[in-house]
Amino acid sequence: MTTGQHTEPETGPEDDAPLPSLAEQMADQLGGWRGLVESSIPVVVFVIANVIGELRPAVIASVVVALLIAGLRLAQRRPVRHAVNGLFGVAIGAAIAWRTGDERDFYLPGILYGIGYGLALLLSAALRQPLVGWIWSVLVAKGRSEWRDDPRLVRTFTQLTVLWGVVWLAKVGVQAGLYLAHQDTALGVARLALGYPPYALLLLITVWTVRRVTRENEPTPLPGA
Repeated sequence: MTTGQHTEPETGPEDDAPLPSLAEQMADQLGGWRGLVESSIPVVVFVIANVIGELRPAVIASVVVALLIAGLRLAQRRPVRHAVNGLFGVAIGAAIAWRTGDERDFYLPGILYGIGYGLALLLSAALRQPLVGWIWSVLVAKGRSEWRDDPRLVRTFTQLTVLWGVVWLAKVGVQAGLYLAHQDTALGVARLALGYPPYALLLLITVWTVRRVTRENEPTPLPGA
């Protein structure tokens, strides 16, 4: 009999499910690699158009591409915020260039951002909170951060973060030198040449290194197990 006894309410799987972590929410907001790539396309279009043409056509071309990406996302019933991110990046640089009347100023926000990003990478490594590790948690590990409990992975991510920071500051340093030398066309070419190729190489090194260390950390099964 249950009379006089307090009955606990039944809980289902939904009640026991933990709330998403901050990293998991960030992963959802970033939209994965597709969101990052789509947000970069309008900037790439601007750089190419600005090298071969003038500022106004370059801005128009980048806006058109951003709108096309947004339209494609709408047709696929996907969020458009990632497509709009690229438009914001173009708008900031174009606004500064139009205000100063100097086309090279379009690249100034990217140079300043690159310096800040490179310094943030090195600082995070010095504090033993490697930024590459946290980015890995967001974009690859679906918000999980078990690597923080593995000293070898912490050391690996720290070394990778230093590598990213040094490369980032080096390529931004080249662009800053061209900016100060008023080499507009060379600056646009450098923006492209020092954009995706080093980024892709760093990604390849990062993925290969982390997977190798992760495999080495896996326990070896006993014979006959």
